[in-house]
Amino acid sequence: MNVFEVMGPVMVGPSSSHTAGAVKIGYIARQLLRDDVANAEILLHGSFLATGVGHGTDRALVAGLLSMKPDDERIPDSFSYARDAGMEYSFGGVELRHAHPNSALLKLQGKNGNKLELVGSSIGGGAINIDKIDGLDANFAAIYPTLIIHNVDEPGHVADIATFLEKYSVNIATLKLSRDNRGGRAVMVIECDQEVPLELIEKLRQKKGILKVSYLSMED
Repeated sequence: MNVFEVMGPVMVGPSSSHTAGAVKIGYIARQLLRDDVANAEILLHGSFLATGVGHGTDRALVAGLLSMKPDDERIPDSFSYARDAGMEYSFGGVELRHAHPNSALLKLQGKNGNKLELVGSSIGGGAINIDKIDGLDANFAAIYPTLIIHNVDEPGHVADIATFLEKYSVNIATLKLSRDNRGGRAVMVIECDQEVPLELIEKLRQKKGILKVSYLSMED
């Protein structure tokens, strides 16, 4: 047992799962969108839907979408900050199959036109998991620098991308591949042991068959 498990996360409460975890889900979604949020449709599942308002889950998710972190004292007033930032948002409920009880589906549109659909779950103690990206399975914990690569599912793509990373001395911690059908749309989630250079990310975006590249950095 480590100190984090004894003391819990540094956060604005009241709940590590319903508040701190919700902030993190919103924050990660904002990072992956790579854009200021213009409009957010926020759909709550399970316990998030049943008890979220009392725990500030709604305000926490909006705070994260404004790039606030779990210890930010502005979280309780996030709705006001969203209005000031010109961010529109709405809340609703959703039934997600095989989802953790503390889950949310976020449908985001950025001010520069970027779009993202993300399902995230708060799994306890402030920890989260990103379950789906744009409708495809992702399943990563958002604790490593992570590349999310949307591509047309073609032979050789995984090997090619691994070679790209090797040339830049970036080691792959885990790699997950999900696709909607053979030869169709696919997503690769690559958790890395090092930060990925911007130059490499831009080269990946220009590679044939790649539709979109998102990157989650662990640097502030």
